[in-house]
Amino acid sequence: MTGKELLFSALRHERIEATPWVPFAGIHAGKLQGYTSAEVLTDGDKLLESLLAVNRTYGPDGQPVIFDLQIEAEILGCGLVWTDKAPPTVTEHPLATDRTVPGVLPGPDDGRLPMVLDVMRRMKAEVGDTTALYGLVTGIFTLASHLRGTEIFMDMFDHPEFLRDLIAYALEVAKRMAEMYIDAGMDVIAIVDPLVSQISPRHFKKLLLEAYTDFFAFVRAKGVFSSFFVCGDATKNIDVMCQTGPDSISIDENIDLAGAKEITDRYDITIGGNIPLTTAMLLGTQQDNMKFVVDLLDRISPKADDGTPGIARNFILAPGCDMPYDVPIENAVGVLQAVRDPESTRAMLTNYQAATYDLDAVVLPDYLHLDKPLVEVFTLDSDTCAACGYMRDAAIRATSELGDTVEMVEYKFTERENVARMMKLGVKNLPSMYINGELVYSSIIPSNRELVDEIGKHVEEEG
Repeated sequence: MTGKELLFSALRHERIEATPWVPFAGIHAGKLQGYTSAEVLTDGDKLLESLLAVNRTYGPDGQPVIFDLQIEAEILGCGLVWTDKAPPTVTEHPLATDRTVPGVLPGPDDGRLPMVLDVMRRMKAEVGDTTALYGLVTGIFTLASHLRGTEIFMDMFDHPEFLRDLIAYALEVAKRMAEMYIDAGMDVIAIVDPLVSQISPRHFKKLLLEAYTDFFAFVRAKGVFSSFFVCGDATKNIDVMCQTGPDSISIDENIDLAGAKEITDRYDITIGGNIPLTTAMLLGTQQDNMKFVVDLLDRISPKADDGTPGIARNFILAPGCDMPYDVPIENAVGVLQAVRDPESTRAMLTNYQAATYDLDAVVLPDYLHLDKPLVEVFTLDSDTCAACGYMRDAAIRATSELGDTVEMVEYKFTERENVARMMKLGVKNLPSMYINGELVYSSIIPSNRELVDEIGKHVEEEG
């Protein structure tokens, strides 16, 4: 059985003899060949070379061709900022002050699509017989947010009809992108919507349930598999996501996979994830990654009468999201070793000791005696995580309105000292926002009006 056949069996919900492995190496693919993220996201030859290096080095059963949630946004007029070690970030939203829903859909000659579609076809010819290829589409709510900006969270209350029209348009864009990717040979269409974690199940049902049900029915009618990819703490939305009918759901480290799998199993949906991107893959050791994998497999696997773990049905091992650029190659190789041979890996880890963080070295502010209110935003990385970026932008906008009466700082989880800071403060989910050391928003992006009012209370108290 090839890796592609193994992955297909998992997506068909069949019993399998091994756990399939999908490294979401988007920008990280460039690191293997010495290219920046901007180079692999704009140069087809460099992208193909990097993808083939991923295929050789990490032995995937499936892999994405490109992981960039700004492709559609760029075509539709959003301004981007580029960096060397992260995907581009949306900085300009064409509908921020204009509630006119566009009528034009992307075509194969638009933006970077000619390069993307060409690499998809070339990659299919190179490894398509043995590796399942993923085409990643920007999620409906995330694309709507790219176009509208943070105003979208106020639209839920102030302009609901406009928001419904915008979501209907984003659905048509997603279907057009999926159709082009399927024509280019993609085996799995994964729609990636980080901002789903930022809304309640009630709003999901009201705004997105019908749209996503339509999308997954569209993909299924095309004869390929689908995946619903969410980032952040979307625990509350797992059940309603299942109701939309995808073949699989992918989650990150903010969600307890074993608990989520109990829900997805009830719907007979395959779940994927959720190796921690930072504490394990980026900052951990090779043994840390191997230990996480075997422990995860042990938690979700059926047990034989003698206690020996079997192979979990309806499961795909993967990173929680797009792998950070600087993930050490040996860490991903350790994951490959653990998933391919968990029994010998357990033996290798007999004397394993987890990495520790020096919490005593972290000095937290004296929150009770601040000169002015302090807004702290804790993110995975606002340059790569869409939900994190919108949380940071909300804080910047609100604190800018309040001027020098308030201070604001962002702490990214990609830095070891910030991991220790979050552990000491007790930060449980990302992104989160604290005011004067107290949690005010966890995986929920507030509207500007709400946040200004919340910070304003503390300005009055300090005054």
